[in-house]
Amino acid sequence: MKKALAILLSLLMLASLAACGAKEAAPAASAENQKPAISGVQDGTVEAGQAYDALAGVTASDAEDGDLTAMITVESTPTLDFKGGKATPETAGSYELVYAVTDKAGATAEAYATLTVTKKTGEATVLKEFDFSTVEATDAHGWEAVVDGAEATGALKDGAFVIDIVNPGEGDGNVRFVKSLDVKAGADYKVKIWAKSSAPTYAHFIPKDGSTEEWKTFGGEVWNARLDAKISCVESNFTAPEDGVAELRLHLGKITPNPDNPADTTPENFTVTIDKVEIYEIVGDEVLEPLYTADFASSGAFASAGDGAEASVAFEDGAAVFSIDKYPGEGGGVWSVQAVLELPGISVVQGEKYNYSFTVVAENGQGGEALVESNEKSWEARANFNGLGLEAGQEVTVEKTFTAEANVDDPVLRMQIGNPNEGVTANKITVKNFVFNKVGGDKETKKTLEAFAPFGMYTENVDKEKYPWQTFNGTDEDNERGVGTIWTADGSLFYRIDDGGTVDWHNKLICPVTLPSDSYFIVEIKAKADKPVSCGFFLNPQGGWDPRLSEGMDFTTEEQTFTFETKDIFITEMPCELLFQFGSEATAALDGVTIEFTGVTIYQMPVM
Repeated sequence: MKKALAILLSLLMLASLAACGAKEAAPAASAENQKPAISGVQDGTVEAGQAYDALAGVTASDAEDGDLTAMITVESTPTLDFKGGKATPETAGSYELVYAVTDKAGATAEAYATLTVTKKTGEATVLKEFDFSTVEATDAHGWEAVVDGAEATGALKDGAFVIDIVNPGEGDGNVRFVKSLDVKAGADYKVKIWAKSSAPTYAHFIPKDGSTEEWKTFGGEVWNARLDAKISCVESNFTAPEDGVAELRLHLGKITPNPDNPADTTPENFTVTIDKVEIYEIVGDEVLEPLYTADFASSGAFASAGDGAEASVAFEDGAAVFSIDKYPGEGGGVWSVQAVLELPGISVVQGEKYNYSFTVVAENGQGGEALVESNEKSWEARANFNGLGLEAGQEVTVEKTFTAEANVDDPVLRMQIGNPNEGVTANKITVKNFVFNKVGGDKETKKTLEAFAPFGMYTENVDKEKYPWQTFNGTDEDNERGVGTIWTADGSLFYRIDDGGTVDWHNKLICPVTLPSDSYFIVEIKAKADKPVSCGFFLNPQGGWDPRLSEGMDFTTEEQTFTFETKDIFITEMPCELLFQFGSEATAALDGVTIEFTGVTIYQMPVM
């Protein structure tokens, strides 16, 4: 009776409180369900007939439900029979994998990867182990070091012509780098000597008339050219009045430009290193026939951007103004932003000579490429490839005369400008005075490149089978940046970059190699550098661009072993190249770097 009364009193009290306006506590609001997350998914490779564990290293979790790893499912296209995350593919090919997990509330997360299934192969055997035994340079291309009244020696060494000067003597000609050159009446000559010095010094460049005993020059003298630790070009231009001989003389003896400052003079105990000499012989006359002149009033150019970049074009005061509001993110590159100058109504004919020029100014530093190619087919129909380097705020004229390498029915001049200078996040590039010309007349330019490496594409009388390695540098094709050389010593291959280019192809190390069909390959590279430096490495069929390996390499001062394996095969024997591309803003900022390759080996795994 008492218990029933207590319950009744409690109910009465609750009713009384409600009547007085008391409120019941509201239930707590439930938090929004969080979507699960999958981690550790990555592309994989497995040989046909071998088990593949797609869940190795893969986990899933959820804020509400915790560890969901056991709930992950894997499906593939084409279909593979996954059980517990494992499958055994029997057919070689590429499989797209979809990972999925669903939490208790029904929220689903997915992740994606590609599984490459290779054909069954035999054991890996050595196909090619490159020989880095020392080869001595023998071809100085007629150049020699002449020493009179001084203490100095000159010789081919470490991929260059090296002049060690202990005492420079008392006159500028006491130490000189000399060559005799046959010249033609009326021809123009341009001679570029790429040199550096271990200590700041001076040089005179004198094209002397070697047909007479008298002291007579052809003009074009260069006085007091400064040489220091950074390689630079000493250039002379002259005209031969008649057939004869020019004695090209780079004077490295005692030079004191200002007698009032005798301390500023040639030092003692220093070394001058000359990587290469470029000689141009120019005959005839050139006539430019304008094919197209842009007015940039409201058209004539367009911009494109990808890989997360943002770009646009506007037309102001007869100029095309390209704005880059955002550069590409990870995975982008020089091609991710394009500033395109149109060439309406023009067809470019393979083998014909053309010329273009335009003035450009960039608010911020900018590297890139300038390409005359098809608007639709891009690199598949390319007439010319040129480098592009712009300093902040500096107006420059970009000009190029070229012989078209392909027929192009819908040409444009495409500037690929997705790589800014370090620290640059946006840019504005103004282009005006764009003219595209057909080149007529009978002007011919013959260029001779005399490099001092013991082997390579510019060195004759060397066993190219034994020493196939070669370099290509941006300045070899008259770009502003890119100088380097190669040699072997003590069982290693050395590649010294004396001037780093701003785009990847400005500094290339190349090795042709023929690879057999129906095989996979492993490329093993052992290397280090005297400064940290990075490059792109490619295994690419010659004559096109279809890399079978495309990898990044970060060299340090400690030797590393890099191992890369191909994932597809050639159906016929294929001429290929091992290609190392070093050019970049970071490489250019190094002011020289030497990479030492202690071993490069290619292994073959034939398909069974």
